[in-house]
Amino acid sequence: MSNTAGQVIRCKAAVAWEAGKPLSIEEVEVAPPQKNEVRVKILFTSLCHTDVYFWEAKGQTPMFPRIFGHEAGGVVESIGEGVTDLKPGDHVLPVFTGECKECPQCQSEESNLCDLLRINTDRGVMLNDGQPRFSKNGKPIYHFLGTSTFTEYTVIHVGCLAKINPAAPLDKACVLSCGLSTGLGATLNVAKPKKGHSVAIFGLGTVGLAAAEGARLSGASRIIGVDLNPNRFNEAKKFGCTEFVNPKDHNKPVQQVIAEMTNGGVDRSVECTGNVQAMMSAFECVHDGWGVAVLVGVPNKDDEFKTSPMNLLSERTLKGTFFGNYKPRTDLPSVVEKYMNKELEVEKFITHSVSFAEINKAFEYMIKGESLRCIIRMEG
Repeated sequence: MSNTAGQVIRCKAAVAWEAGKPLSIEEVEVAPPQKNEVRVKILFTSLCHTDVYFWEAKGQTPMFPRIFGHEAGGVVESIGEGVTDLKPGDHVLPVFTGECKECPQCQSEESNLCDLLRINTDRGVMLNDGQPRFSKNGKPIYHFLGTSTFTEYTVIHVGCLAKINPAAPLDKACVLSCGLSTGLGATLNVAKPKKGHSVAIFGLGTVGLAAAEGARLSGASRIIGVDLNPNRFNEAKKFGCTEFVNPKDHNKPVQQVIAEMTNGGVDRSVECTGNVQAMMSAFECVHDGWGVAVLVGVPNKDDEFKTSPMNLLSERTLKGTFFGNYKPRTDLPSVVEKYMNKELEVEKFITHSVSFAEINKAFEYMIKGESLRCIIRMEG
């Protein structure tokens, strides 16, 4: 065991003290892991839009002080009682949703929505005792998504850690723990385009570009990117996009534009914006008889959309997905292998890199729309 096992570790963490205020690097105490928990040394973490959304706390119950972060790669430092499939030194990706392996959802081949560990944005404490493992001068600091990776050490439930090939470079593999897998899996596991199919991707951020990458891997012949920001189009060519539609350039609904471009509609569409108008367009732009539309983007909780039931009766399918239908512990190791075998290009998603001390720069890049993924190096 490591010589820190069982002890409180003092380390640096980027703490959000209040909504929308720059994070501050503080020395915090990280308690040892309890039953079914693992303490992880984070080596690289990355910023995802979800961190920004909850840091701004515009639409949710604010919970501060808090340590954000949920896309990361690290090494197991110590394990709590009952942890059998991880040991100190293992390389892991923390994941914002989990796989307990025991509930009906985990036992089902069709689901990855673990009853115990699925995403819960309102939980700032550990399941075991309802307490956080972080504190400063005896005052609690809350967790985020069960991961809290903007810190040198964190404590995570074993079910939210995917053990990966130790040869995979963590500064690249870390981005597979959230956005990339979400978009990639939405296409490969849910939309399932066939070779030669046409695919429309709504929203060309990291998740949408990962969905495009999935379409490219599937051998799609046409990949149509849909976005309101024309600056995204050049970048998207690297991810397999062959054509672009900016809804602002047309005086008719974008679903009509796409149907005209594709002789009646695309074979598959993947919606990655969370905008209900885009969701409706994504569904209505697929071809009758066999078209499949997949919703990935997260809407506001009061949103609704409407469409004619005839769109379904004419043999279009509408599906939803969460985390690309991947079970984190079971499936993520093989996504990392796709990267190791050079099937999946991860580097092109990484546009910036900063030191831990400069973590607020990562937020600036994302808010300005300049970055896809910014890697935050915990050391150096």
